Amino acid sequence: MAKLSLVPTPVGNMEDMTMRAIRLLKEADLILAEDTRTSSHLLHHFDIHTPMMSYHKFNEHKTIDAFAQRILAGENIALITDAGTPGISDPGFLLLRKCVQMGIEVECLPGPTALIPAVVVSALPNDRFFFEGFLPQKKGRQTRLKELAELPVTFILYESPFRIVKTLQQLAEVCGSDRQASVTREISKKFEETQRGSLRELEAYFTENQPRGEFVICVAGKDDKSDKEDKFGQEALEEDFGKEEKREKKVKKNKYAREDKYAREDED
Repeated sequence: MAKLSLVPTPVGNMEDMTMRAIRLLKEADLILAEDTRTSSHLLHHFDIHTPMMSYHKFNEHKTIDAFAQRILAGENIALITDAGTPGISDPGFLLLRKCVQMGIEVECLPGPTALIPAVVVSALPNDRFFFEGFLPQKKGRQTRLKELAELPVTFILYESPFRIVKTLQQLAEVCGSDRQASVTREISKKFEETQRGSLRELEAYFTENQPRGEFVICVAGKDDKSDKEDKFGQEALEEDFGKEEKREKKVKKNKYAREDKYAREDED
């Protein structure tokens, strides 16, 4: 039975393309690409000659039915984007959901995505994290930023070089300028760079140094832990003092009781 395959492609370094991804693209009957001009370089590099058609956010609503029907008719279709994993801040979700609704088999190959390397090298807690992707550019942006600022876990944003400084400024306003964060750009490319520090420091750095490339921002979660620890520590300290005070009172009481007993015996 034919199926839809979501195939991750390198986010910068061609050596990150897996052998399985190359084989699957060669065996597919059709490749759907976010930008055929960009993907043509990838296909040429790996000597892939499978027919290719455009599938992007401006035409996906109009084309998902037709592509799903082609799979039902027996064609294996592979979906790729310009870089990374389809469906992660890129086209793919609508077609995948349509195929699932129609009982079509769907598979997603493991592979490149920008958020995982960025959160790992951020040096921020990553046992739990929240991926936001791109923020709304206008409507609802400030509301979303305020919601993210309250998260107790590290959260991750994608951003362009044109808005990176503005976004860091806004994050500093809602999270506090001392909130720790990291900014990684050009992942897996020659000039890959990660800057770490407070939001204030990162804003200053990218204001002074012209931003280039695609960016991943990782921001530490709202840290109430220290406050809770201070409160717990204070309560424990007060409890210890209370116990010590009770012990002292008990010792004094016993001492006075003994002295009183001896005094009565002397009188006798």
